[in-house]
This record gives sequence, structure tokens and C-alpha cells, in this order.
Amino acid sequence: MTAPTRNLSSVIKAYDVRGTVPDQLDADVVRAIGAAFAEVVVLPEHAGEGSPKAVIGYDMRPSSPELSRAFADGLASRGVDVTVIGLCSTDGLYFASGFLGIPGAMFTASHNPARYNGIKMCRAAARPVGQDSGLTAVRELAQRWLDAGEVPAGGDGRVGTVDEQDLLKAYAHHLRSLVDLTGGRPLKVVIDAGNGMGGFTAPAVLGTDAGLGALPLDVVPLYFELDGTFPNHEANPLDPKNLLDLQRAVPQHGADLGLAFDGDADRCFVVDEKGDPVSPSAVTAMVARREIAKEVRAGREPVVIHNLITSRAVPELIAADGGKPVRTRVGHSFIKEQMASEGAVFGGEHSAHYYFREFWSADTGMLAAMHVLAALAEQDRPLSELAAEYEKYVASGEINSTVDDAAATTERVVAAVSERAAAEGEELEIDRLDGVTVFHPASAKEPMWWFNLRASNTEPLLRLNAEGADEATMTQVRDRVLGLVRGENR
Repeated sequence: MTAPTRNLSSVIKAYDVRGTVPDQLDADVVRAIGAAFAEVVVLPEHAGEGSPKAVIGYDMRPSSPELSRAFADGLASRGVDVTVIGLCSTDGLYFASGFLGIPGAMFTASHNPARYNGIKMCRAAARPVGQDSGLTAVRELAQRWLDAGEVPAGGDGRVGTVDEQDLLKAYAHHLRSLVDLTGGRPLKVVIDAGNGMGGFTAPAVLGTDAGLGALPLDVVPLYFELDGTFPNHEANPLDPKNLLDLQRAVPQHGADLGLAFDGDADRCFVVDEKGDPVSPSAVTAMVARREIAKEVRAGREPVVIHNLITSRAVPELIAADGGKPVRTRVGHSFIKEQMASEGAVFGGEHSAHYYFREFWSADTGMLAAMHVLAALAEQDRPLSELAAEYEKYVASGEINSTVDDAAATTERVVAAVSERAAAEGEELEIDRLDGVTVFHPASAKEPMWWFNLRASNTEPLLRLNAEGADEATMTQVRDRVLGLVRGENR
């Protein structure tokens, strides 16, 4: 059994499990986590006839099959019957949890390098398991067993079964039922899977690998070979250098657009026909418009969630289309909570996570990609012109600064910008939903701008996001705030 010196606090984070293999995560650690997941989530949720059940999927990392088997053993040791769906994307696991109506676990480290692996857990119907919804209790119980050197037998001594089921076709069929791609103009699309799970799901959903009919899409594949060592580039499209191959390939192939997925294919990034990135905020607004129209046709009030560092254009466009924008903190657990409490049809984040009520309010990069494809195919303009409707303002992107005291630095910045605004007779709106957001509405003296400062939960960093009505305004605000944060403007 694993030595009692293993500290699960270093690998069980706010939303998931993430660590290096085998020094932080190995079969013994994962088996204990699986048994604890059974006790904390699966068994309490079970009601009715039959045995408690859970579903497991995994990505293409070399360590994923072994670790997922150990997790299944932990579940089975508590009397849980386990369905293993094998290779899948994270949204494929969420589909399985919703489709089967049982809790689930996905083995993936998303965009992290090859030496990492991890676990994303959910309750039945893909409801999140985070630090405030069971993950802390899972960690504490698993830690207690690891420290004792033994995972005790389950209460009634029953050992659950472990079987396999292929749900790829059902997953692809469900996504196709939500977005009709058959009626628009033909499109050529380059897809960079980064050797991740997009290379498995894209041919099934957008092609014919799952036995579904052909779509009017000419797909040019980049790095579809599943390889958890990521030989071509990291499967993290949020880092601009990992988009370069896609940006070159799209104009080279005369494609209409490009799509890039992260390692577990739950996030999707888009580039236009010129190879220029389309911001996740623009994608959020584009998809929101389609979902709002569908809600209006059904006679429902459309509610759309967006986190606080998406572009200001997002809530403006939602409201203009007759929707109700709801602003939330950064982080998928907050988005999912708001999706449920508000009955929202859709939610989007700056990080390219997109959430759909029709997908159990979970995030799916593939469904977002399908909406972009449909929006482009339903009209004749190139994507660069279509996206321009949704990119009204200029954003800085997220900029990190190392600071000794994030709270004190934040207050110094707020005091300085407030003093300057007061001296110029300008009005500022300040809120503290997540860090601090300072908003300056357009006035006779200055165009619209805003910035948000948020402290990292794990590092001595302050994260800055700024946006302005134009490039000059954004640059001025960004540089002013960065100077204050870094002590250059006192």
C-alpha cells in the first residue's frame, strides 16, 4: 500500500484531481480515491432497486488505463457496479453520466504535460463535484485510509462488477440532434486535435466513424493520432504558440475556419479563414445568439451565463437579442451552479469552456464548435466578417504579475484609480464579485474601459484582464494598472 507520507492536498484541487505519475498519483492512491468517491458521492446518491452504479472514461495518456482500472477497483470494493466506456473526451464522460443517470469519473490531465494525469468527478447527470460539493470529503477520507495503510472492506462486503460499454455513437448522435449541420453551405475546416481526444471524437461527430451519415464538411486533420506524450505541441490552445500550426494550415488549405481542441477536448478554440483567432468572448456571444433565438421561439425567457472577464460586448449582445445576461465568477463550478439556479440555456467563459442546458448544463467544446460551424454555414460571409459583429472592443488577455501581498496591491490599485477618477470628475463602478472589477462607462472625457484584478488561489500572482472601446484606450488602462501593480507608478 502507498506510504502514509502521501499528501493528497497537493493533488486534489478545488475542482479536480491533478498530479504527476507515479510520484503523486499511482494505482494505490487512485484506488483509495475511488473507494472514497463511492462512499461520499455514489452510495449516498443511490436510491431504488439494483446496485449503485458509476461510469468511468479516460483519455489517451499512457497512465490512464492503469489508473482508471485502480479507480474502478476502489469503486467495486464498496459494492458499486462500474461501467467503463474507455477512450473518450471529458464531455463524452459527461454525456455518459447524463445518458445513464449515474455518477462518473474522467481520467485526464486536460492540457497539462505528459507526466501528469488526473480525475474529474461528477454526480449523476454530470453535476459537478468540487471542494464545496464533496471533493473535500473525498480527499479527507482517502487520506485517512492512505495514512492507515489500508482501505477497509465495504459495509456489506459486496464487491461490484466492472463491465465495458461503447457510447461513442450515442454521444455523436446526441450532439447531432442538437445542431443541424446538414442544411448549410459546405465548409472546409482544419481541426488541430493536438494528439488529444479531439482526434477521437471529431471523426465520430463531424465525420462517419461512428456510423452516422456524412455532413457537408471537408475536414483537414492535424495531429489526430492519439499520443499522450504530445509530440507536436502541447494540447493547450490557450497558449498562443500552440495555435501556430493551425493558423498556418487554415489559409494554406483555403479553409473556411480552424478548430483547436485541448487534450481532453472539452474546450474549443476557433480561428477564421485568415488564421486569426476568434476570441472565446465572440464565440460565447455567437452561440448565445443562436440559443436565445431558440428559447424565444419556444416561448421561454432566455438566460445566458457569462463570467466576469468575458468581453463587455457579451452581456450587451445578450440583452440586445432579448436575453437575460447573468454575470458570475471565474470557474466551472460557479458557472454550473448558476446554470442550474437560473435555468440558463447557455454559459460561456473566457477560457473557451461552453456550457449547454441541453447537455446537462455541462461544458462541451464539440457542441460549441458545431454551433460555430452552423452559424457560418447559414450565411455567405467569411468568418472574419461574422466574428467582427461580436468583437466590438479590444481586450488585453490575461496578464500575471508576481506580488508579495495580492490583497494590499489590489487595494493600492483601487485607491489610485479612484483618486484619479475623482480628480477628473469621472464616475467609476467598482464591484468585488471575484477580485475587483473597475468599470468606467463611456463619457465625454474617456471611452468605455474596465479591468479586473484577481488573486491566484495557488501562487503569489495577481491576474489582470483589461478591455477598452479601442486599442489605445485598452493599452493605456492596461499599462497604467500594470504599473501600479508592479510598483512602477506610485
